Amino acid sequence: MSAIDPGTPAWLAARNDRTAFRLLLEHGPLTRSRLGALSGLSKPTATQMLQRLERVGLIHPVGEVSGGRGPNAVSYGVRVDRITGVAISVLAHSIQAVVVDALGGEHPVAEIVPPGARSPEGDVQAAIEAACAAAGADPACVSRVVIGVQAAFFGEEDELSLTDTLPGWPAVGSEARITRELGIDVTLGNDVNLAAMAERAAGVAQDASSFALFWIGDGLGVGIDLGGAVHRGASGGAGEIGYLPVPKTAAAFAPEANDFTDLLGGPAVVQLLGGAPSEPLASALERLDGDPALLEALAERIAMAAHPVLALLDPAMLVLGGPSGSAGGDALAELVAERIDRAAHPKLVVRSSGTGPQPVLLGARQQLVQQIRDRLEADILPLV
Repeated sequence: MSAIDPGTPAWLAARNDRTAFRLLLEHGPLTRSRLGALSGLSKPTATQMLQRLERVGLIHPVGEVSGGRGPNAVSYGVRVDRITGVAISVLAHSIQAVVVDALGGEHPVAEIVPPGARSPEGDVQAAIEAACAAAGADPACVSRVVIGVQAAFFGEEDELSLTDTLPGWPAVGSEARITRELGIDVTLGNDVNLAAMAERAAGVAQDASSFALFWIGDGLGVGIDLGGAVHRGASGGAGEIGYLPVPKTAAAFAPEANDFTDLLGGPAVVQLLGGAPSEPLASALERLDGDPALLEALAERIAMAAHPVLALLDPAMLVLGGPSGSAGGDALAELVAERIDRAAHPKLVVRSSGTGPQPVLLGARQQLVQQIRDRLEADILPLV
């Protein structure tokens, strides 16, 4: 039995305060009258809610609104300095980071080269400092981070695997190590899974009953969303398609390929597009624009690699993401769709990702905004 019984004045006050806090997050600064109208509560009750939220430090006056006759009404907004976080994407050769607050406001994205001597805490500390410098924020105010890494992560055991792009990060204990050394709350996640979360929240898969995000870049991965929940697997390795052996039919156009990374990873796509081995993937992908033959060649390989994913999951939508998957846009998605076995997948929709150039960072940012809001709301306690 809880210390405060449901239905008591203290419990009702706390519930009203949480309602007011959510409305302020959703609508931005509100006056007492506007808050009362949105909540369906009286102006005196709205005044009490604002007073209690201001007393615990969750909101503050942010301006005045003219209502015609009489004094201007004070508007109140959520404080963004109570809890600050940083969303981080650790890439193969750089780290992207951005400050995150309770309102989900836009802040500059910082991109840095990882420190020479790599470690989980060193990489994260450098990312925090860069993000805060870009946003004009105090690094000391950062209390939590969400980090996307190019590796499989098993959260229950704090285990990383397939860590080619994370030199200096231990196989076990990276999350705990960052928490211990930096004194902040940490959430580690696979980069493609975070991108899938962004696709569900703000991309082309918002209304899909299920979808597979096929990430095609220097490496390959599949983010699996089943009814709005990301499937990570028993050890965090679900979707690591790059290590699957290619079928015999791949020999017709990639005779040296042993696995799907050899067929569709960064170096393979650079070669397909006529680039030298040393050419960056981003540069080679520029040749896709307006070249139907190259688009068709890439679509052929994507469709072949997607077949086992579709056979196992039969999702409602296949989303092409990552640098190579997104570069061809809708034209590439249409070509891939034409090469899908429609007898086996008659209802499958193939789309190009709609989350923009930094989907991993967007997914980490969305998760962090919700964490900050949940933590702030937890401070709204019944008065005893």
